[in-house]
Amino acid sequence: MEGRAKIRNVSVAPRKARLVADLVKNQYVDDALNQLLFTHKAAAPVIYKLIQSAAANVQYQDPTVDAANLYVKEIRVDEGITRKWIRHRARGMANRIFKRQSHITVVVDEESDDDVE
Repeated sequence: MEGRAKIRNVSVAPRKARLVADLVKNQYVDDALNQLLFTHKAAAPVIYKLIQSAAANVQYQDPTVDAANLYVKEIRVDEGITRKWIRHRARGMANRIFKRQSHITVVVDEESDDDVE
């Protein structure tokens, strides 16, 4: 049984969010949540709540699922919209400012006996 959770237009740059996503990929849900509690990055609380939501979605779909067997099957960070504006500089010049946003998707699955070796 697979559970998904998605959040769009998070105010974290995708490059920075991928650093946090790579920490918890292919880990058990409990281990991933524990890892995120002690990660001091802006994307950590967002991904923490997203993994909790995906795990809750699995348990809602099938109440017989054991929460200890859930693992992060897939976590994907895609680029969202980019807000652009100009910061005026000296001598008539200007710099472009890019405020990047992310779309984050988490897939949580139950580890079966076939997966364990």
